[in-house]
Amino acid sequence: MIQFEALFKISYGLYIVSSGTKDRGNGFISNTFFQVTSEPPRFASCCNKDNFTASFIQETGAFSVSVIHKDTDPDIISRFGYKSGKDINKLAGLNIKYGETGVPIVLNDCIAFLECKVVQTIDVETHYMFIGELIQSEIVDDTKEALTYLYYRKTRKGAAPKNAPTYIDKSKLGADSKRVDFKKFECTACGYIYDEAKQDIKFADLPADWVCPVCGSEKSDFIEIE
Repeated sequence: MIQFEALFKISYGLYIVSSGTKDRGNGFISNTFFQVTSEPPRFASCCNKDNFTASFIQETGAFSVSVIHKDTDPDIISRFGYKSGKDINKLAGLNIKYGETGVPIVLNDCIAFLECKVVQTIDVETHYMFIGELIQSEIVDDTKEALTYLYYRKTRKGAAPKNAPTYIDKSKLGADSKRVDFKKFECTACGYIYDEAKQDIKFADLPADWVCPVCGSEKSDFIEIE
């Protein structure tokens, strides 16, 4: 038996994985980036095959990872987590530097970055797992704490998009995880849905200074929906 609630107990970070060139690049929010060996230092990054960034990583053979902090601007989360690079230029107007391989590195709300050269690609059906060897890393801001997926879910009340490797369909959760009297509230600015059935706290019990995890709109900008 698989109790899907157990998967929420696994620890993850939250990062911006980017690739491309100075002519065109893209990136996405990822919580599945981790070190796999120490000598040489190699890391794995999982990317949905439908993600626009996947093609850039395949073409360039490289990717960068920006470690973002707890107070990351909601616009950054929204831009890289809930929008497609097929529709917008995600890097436009941001603080970008280009690494030794030429890939873009997002410096906005970044506390450290890593640049990796792909040495192996593993096809895991819906996703690619890119194994990259570290060629460059740097601390950008040593005063702030890294944003974790747990903090993002519990404090900022964010949820994994469907392309994320950690996305879990609500229908697969046990009966104890569902509320009979849950409600849904929609952000009138960006359309983000706060679903009480997926959260650990009801909307009415959120603090007054709580903001939309996607666009930063105030709690008062939400409306109850059916």
